[in-house]
Amino acid sequence: MFYPSFMIIPASSNIFQYTFTQSDTVGKAVVIFLFLGSILAWFIMVYKGLSLYRAKKASESFIRRFREKASPIGMVKLSSTDISPVAGVCESGIQRLLEFYGVNEEQAEMYASRKPEHTLSSAEIEAVRTALEQEVSDQILELEDKIGLLATAVSVAPFFGLFGTVWGIMVAFCGLATAGRADIAALAPGLSAALLTTVVGLMVAIPSLIGYNLLTITIRKITVYMDNFVEEFLAKIKLEQLDQ
Repeated sequence: MFYPSFMIIPASSNIFQYTFTQSDTVGKAVVIFLFLGSILAWFIMVYKGLSLYRAKKASESFIRRFREKASPIGMVKLSSTDISPVAGVCESGIQRLLEFYGVNEEQAEMYASRKPEHTLSSAEIEAVRTALEQEVSDQILELEDKIGLLATAVSVAPFFGLFGTVWGIMVAFCGLATAGRADIAALAPGLSAALLTTVVGLMVAIPSLIGYNLLTITIRKITVYMDNFVEEFLAKIKLEQLDQ
């Protein structure tokens, strides 16, 4: 049985290698660019995935320990050493409390075991809330670091792949017009090479989209932890004031 020359591909050959060799300079450049983008996207997904997982687990552990303490300033030592975003929020609130109570960090543990001598005004409580909420915003910015690059890969990769495909098809038809005859054997390699960029673009975009969604869900959970922690922190302060 006769097979056209464009279909005669050794069984051991990789179809991606074959189509890549059939591509012109622009097509190869697009594929290489998308390949480098894929490496960057996977690096971000792995790096951020591990760091967000640790942050989520550490936040859950910190919140459990915080609930065991009668006074927020009893967490002063742990909040300064814990890696969780919630610990950073707690530390910012404790620092404001220590300023209002007029004690330093060394005295905080002893101070936490008895009732506060200083009655916080509504303005001071609002100042503590502001410090907590500002730290929440700062922690969110840190959590979302590099997520924008992943979102860019999700949106841009298919367009780069489409550009490479349109360019390859245009080149293939221009070559066909120059030859002055419609020959599928001459046209098919160029078309297959043109479609390679779309395939690679989707191979970059699909995993990046899945990773982006998983990372944003984790960030949303940690953000909820921090928002709830702010209210819990303030509730403990107000209860302390009522007990005086």
